[in-house]
Amino acid sequence: MGNPLVSVCIPAYNSAVYLKRTMESVLCQTYRNIELVVVDDCSKDNTLEVAEALKDPRIRIVKNEKNLGMTGNWNKCLAEAKGDYIKLICADDILYEDSIKKELRVLLAHPEVTLAMSDTALIDENGKRTGCFKRYPRAGLLDGKKIAKRALIFKSFFGAPCNTLFPRSSYEKAGGFDPRFPYILDFDLWLRMACLGKIYVIREELNGFRVRNDSNTGNLINDDRETYNEEHRELLKKHNTLGVVHLNRFELMVSMLIRHIRNELIQVYLWMNAKKK
Repeated sequence: MGNPLVSVCIPAYNSAVYLKRTMESVLCQTYRNIELVVVDDCSKDNTLEVAEALKDPRIRIVKNEKNLGMTGNWNKCLAEAKGDYIKLICADDILYEDSIKKELRVLLAHPEVTLAMSDTALIDENGKRTGCFKRYPRAGLLDGKKIAKRALIFKSFFGAPCNTLFPRSSYEKAGGFDPRFPYILDFDLWLRMACLGKIYVIREELNGFRVRNDSNTGNLINDDRETYNEEHRELLKKHNTLGVVHLNRFELMVSMLIRHIRNELIQVYLWMNAKKK
């Protein structure tokens, strides 16, 4: 168990512009025992050609026979993983060179941890750092159920896929991505994983999330924020029904209010980001 295989999964669709940089950031990890799984969801651009142009025996490329959509492709990508530990990264984000080494060290030292997380740098189209998304205010070993409840009320402390590393067993116990949540599907899965035991927060920027107005989330926030709000409402209903964490009526109201305010603030941030160009 001292040098386990880590699967880094990249679900890709029309990702040719950034995919090479994303893949290179994975291949340059100081932790070397990895496999890089890229699943192309019938892209209409040259995503597949970009992926195939990089030569490394650790790369495995899968092309879907038909388009599965975002949730379907994310589930397919993780199903292809062979490692004991898994990291999912979107095709336009990046990992810093010690990301896997530092997150894996935590998981090996604490077998009870179901999800390890690190801070995330916000980067622009050129990879320049523009800000930071920090995880939960406390670092170290934390109770997953408590963090899950606070995340449902206030905000997702779990962040983007690129900042998480988890044991395959966590994914198998929690189940895959739920198709009911086409935009916050990762938040839903991290919540279920967190409720299985402990989580570990590393207060260090180990990855970069690319802020783009034309991303799936950016398009949704700009064009139809009510869809995002409705998805959050469905998420609250699901996890209250599961009964692992429970929010009372006041907490549900606060959660929806904060979600609405955050959506408005995200739109302002995206607008200001666009004005700088």
